[in-house]
Amino acid sequence: MTDDMSPAERYAAARSRAAEQATALLPFRAMYDFDLDPFQIDACRALEAGKGVLVAAPTGSGKTIVGEFAVHLALAQGRKCFYTTPIKALSNQKYNDLVKRYGAAKVGLLTGDNSVNSEAPVIVMTTEVLRNMLYAGSQSLTGLGYVVMDEVHYLSDRFRGAVWEEVIIHLPESVTLVSLSATVSNAEEFGDWLDTVRGDTEVIVSEHRPVPLWQHVLAGRRMYDLFEEKSGRDGAGRREVNPDLVRLARMENSRPTGPRDRRRGRVLREADRERERRQRSRIWTPSRVEVIDRLDAEGLLPAITFIFSRAGCEAAVQQCLAAGLRLNDEPARRRVREIVERRTATIPDEDLHVLGYFEWLEGLERGIAAHHAGMLPTFKEVVEELFVQGLVKAVFATETLALGINMPARSVVLEKLVKWNGQQHADITPGEYTQLTGRAGRRGIDVEGHAVVLWQRAMDPEALAGLAGTRTYPLRSSFKPSYNMAVNLVSQFGRHRSRELLETSFAQFQADRSVVGISRQVQKNEEGLEGYRASMTCHLGDFEEYARLRRDLKERETELAKQGAAQRRVAAAAALEKLRPGDVIHVPTGKYAGLALVLDPGLPAGRSNGHRGFDHHDGPRPLVLTAERQVKRLASIDFPVPVEALDRMRIPKSFNARSPHSRRDLASALRTRAGHITPERHRRGRAPAADDAEIARLRTEIRAHPCHGCSDREDHARWAERYHRLRRDTRQLERRIEGRTNTIARTFDRVYALLSDLGYLRGDEVTEDGRRLARLYGELDLLASECLRAGVWNDLKPAELAACASALVYEARSADDALPPKLPTGAAQQALGEMVRIWGRLDALEEEHRINQTEGVGQREPDLGFAWSAHRWASGHGLDEVLREVEMPAGDFVRWCKQVIDVLGQIAEAAPDGTPIRRNARRAVDGMLRGVVAYSSVG
Repeated sequence: MTDDMSPAERYAAARSRAAEQATALLPFRAMYDFDLDPFQIDACRALEAGKGVLVAAPTGSGKTIVGEFAVHLALAQGRKCFYTTPIKALSNQKYNDLVKRYGAAKVGLLTGDNSVNSEAPVIVMTTEVLRNMLYAGSQSLTGLGYVVMDEVHYLSDRFRGAVWEEVIIHLPESVTLVSLSATVSNAEEFGDWLDTVRGDTEVIVSEHRPVPLWQHVLAGRRMYDLFEEKSGRDGAGRREVNPDLVRLARMENSRPTGPRDRRRGRVLREADRERERRQRSRIWTPSRVEVIDRLDAEGLLPAITFIFSRAGCEAAVQQCLAAGLRLNDEPARRRVREIVERRTATIPDEDLHVLGYFEWLEGLERGIAAHHAGMLPTFKEVVEELFVQGLVKAVFATETLALGINMPARSVVLEKLVKWNGQQHADITPGEYTQLTGRAGRRGIDVEGHAVVLWQRAMDPEALAGLAGTRTYPLRSSFKPSYNMAVNLVSQFGRHRSRELLETSFAQFQADRSVVGISRQVQKNEEGLEGYRASMTCHLGDFEEYARLRRDLKERETELAKQGAAQRRVAAAAALEKLRPGDVIHVPTGKYAGLALVLDPGLPAGRSNGHRGFDHHDGPRPLVLTAERQVKRLASIDFPVPVEALDRMRIPKSFNARSPHSRRDLASALRTRAGHITPERHRRGRAPAADDAEIARLRTEIRAHPCHGCSDREDHARWAERYHRLRRDTRQLERRIEGRTNTIARTFDRVYALLSDLGYLRGDEVTEDGRRLARLYGELDLLASECLRAGVWNDLKPAELAACASALVYEARSADDALPPKLPTGAAQQALGEMVRIWGRLDALEEEHRINQTEGVGQREPDLGFAWSAHRWASGHGLDEVLREVEMPAGDFVRWCKQVIDVLGQIAEAAPDGTPIRRNARRAVDGMLRGVVAYSSVG
C-alpha cells in the first residue's frame, strides 16, 4: 500500500502516525478489543483538543465510549470527572462498568439513596445530585475538569428536564462538557446553544447503526418484511412498503365486522362464519406464547417484548409458564438459580413470599421474565444481569426499559402502537418507536437486529412505515424557573444577573429562534402593506379613512343583525316553553312544516304531564304528531319565529306513539279539528338598523366623504379590504413575537414577586426563610418551606412526619375520582389537613401573580394517597401487612419510600439546628430505611 504513495504522501502519513502516538487517544483505543467508529474518533479528538462535544447517535451505537474517554482524560490530567445519568439504575450500571475498568478506589457513586467513595476522582451521579452541588457550592467541585451528561435529551422531560439546563448553565467555565444524546432532528440547534453558553462545542451526529435493523410485521403464521428493496431507473435502490402487507391490510379491512351477511341480509350460521374465517382470514394477532415460539424457531431470541402495561407484562409471563414454555436447558437453570440466590441472599425469608419470589424464580429458570417499574429494584437488576448473560431469553417490559438501561436484544417486539400517556391512549411517536426498536441488535454478537410489530386489526402499513422511516425527533426545552431555583439564583447572582442567566436557557434560545421566522413574515407583510396602500390611494381624499367608515358601518350592521337574531331565538324559545300536551300548533318551517299536535313539550329538565323531559342545551324540543301521522321531536331550528297554540285537543290515554293505528286515528282527529284554521302570518318588526343613530351617522359621513364620488371607488375598496386583512394578520404576528420574547424572564419576575410578598426575598437579599427554601428541592418546595415556617410539623412523631413528607412527593397513578385515601389519625391527620389549607392559600397567591401550573410552574395539590403506607412502614409494621393494606406493587412501594426518605433528608437539613423536627426527620429516615427499602442496589 505504501509503495503506491508518493514521497510527500508517505511523509504526511508518517507525521500523522507520529502525532497519533503522542495523543491520549491511542492508549485509550488500545483498552478496547474492537476499533472505534469514525464518529467516536472525531468526538474523542475534539475532546482532547479542549472542545466540548455534543454526540447524537442511535441507541446502541456506542456513544458512551466518548464519555469514557472524558474519564480517561480526567485521570490522565489529574483532574475530576463527573458522569451524570437521568436515572439511578443507569448510574448503578455505569458505576459497575467504570469500577471494572479503573478499580473501586478511583470511582465513586452518588445517587439520592447511595453514597460510595464520594471523594473519588471519577463520580457517577444522577443529574439532580450535581445540580444540588452547584447551588450549594460544594467543595467536591474543586478540580472538576469534565462533566459527562448521558441521555442529555432528557431535558425535554416535562417534569425533570429543567435540571439538565440548570447544570449546563451553572457549571464553571473551566469544565469541559460532554453531552450524549439519542438521535434528535435539531442537534445543530442544540449545539449552537451549547456553543453560546459553554463556549467552543463540536456537534457530531451519526445516523449509522452499527448493527443493521430489519423491520417486520408478524401476522398469523407469517413474518412479513415491512419494506421491500426496489431498484429505480437510475439503478439506485429505494425502499417501499411491502405490497403483500398493503394487500393484506386492504383485504382484512374490507371484511364485514359483524355476523350479518350483507349480500343476503340474513344472519350467518356458525358453520358459515367458521368457513369464512378459514377462507378469508389466514391472519390473526398471534398470542404471546406463539410469538416467543416463532422467534425461538427462527433463531431471533433473546427478545424484548414491549407491553405498555405492568399488568400486561406479568400476565405475559404467566401465560408462557401456563403453556409450558421452556427456553433454558438444565445447566442454564442451575446457573440462574445460583445467581438469583446470591443476589437475593439479604432479603428475609418472610418477605420472599410477599414479593412473589418463587413465581418470579420459576420464570427466570425457564428463561422468561417481566421488567417494569412496579418490580423490586433488586429483582429488576437480576433480570438485567441474566438477560445480558443470555440466561433470560424473553423479557416482557414496559417502555421504561428503553430509557438508557444497557439491555440489548437480538429482537424487539411491539404488541401495539398505542399507549397510555397519562391522559389518553395515543399513538406512539416516531421518536418513541426509534427508542424502543433501538434495543434490537447486539454489537459484536448479532449480524443484524429485528423489530417485529404484531398485526392488529385496522393496521395501516403505510403509517407504520412512516414511524419506522422517521429516524429522529426534535429536542424541545421544558425549562421553567422554580421557587427553589429563584432563591438559589438570587443568592448567588442577585436579581438582575439571575434574570440574564435565565435568558441564556435553551428554552429562551428556542423561543428567540422561532421569533426569527415570524419577524421575517412580519417584514414581508409590511412590504405587502406598502403595495396595498399605494393601490388604494385616491386623488380625491384619504381612502384609508373612507374604508374605515365603511368597515365600521358593516360591523355595526352585523352586530345589530346578530342581536335581532338572538332576540328572535329567545322569543321563539319562550313561546315553546309555554306549550302543553294537547296544543295544536302550526310548525312554520322545516321538513315537518304544517299542522301538528304537541305530545310532549320537551322541556330542558324535569317532567311535564307525565312525560319525561330531556336535557337539551338549545332549549325545548317538543315531540309532535303531524297531520301526516308522523311522530317527530322537533328542534329550535324548526321555529325561527314564536309559535302559539291555535287550539287544544284531548290526547286519549290509550294513545301509543309507536302504533300506526293510534297515530292514524289521532292525526285524522287533528285534521278534522283544526284543518280549516289558517295560522296568522308572523310579521317581522322594523329592523333595529332602521332607527340606529350610529348607523345614520356613519351613512351620513360616508356620503359626505370626498372619496365617495370617486369613479374608481369600488376598485380602491377592494385594495383597502386586502390592506385591512393583511394589517390584522400582521398585528397578530407581532403579538406572538411579544409573547415569545423574554418569556422565561417574565415568568421569573412573577416568581420573584410572589417570593418577595412571602418574605423569602428582599431586593437582592435572600432572607433566612429564603435560605431554608434553597435547601428544599422538588415539585412542592414552597409548600414544604411554608409548613416549616408555620411549625405544622413541630410536634409530630417520626412516623407522623414521614406520613406528611409523603404528601410532598407522592402522585397517584389512578384517576382523580378514586376513593378518599386512608389517613393516620391524630396529630398526623391534623397536620395533613393544615398542609392542604396552606396549599390552598399558595394556590390563590399563584393565581394572583399569574403563575400557571399548566406551564410547569407552581405547586400542585399535595397527594395524601401514600400517607397511610408511609406511616405504617415508619412505625415498624411488616412488608406483608403494609402491601396488603394498600395493594401496591413492591417496586412502587420501594420507589415512593426512597423519595420520602430523600425529602425527609431535605427537611432535616432545612430545619433549624436543635429543633425536634430535625431530630425526628432523621429518626423517620431510619424508620423508613429498612427491609426491602434498605437493600443496596449497587452490585
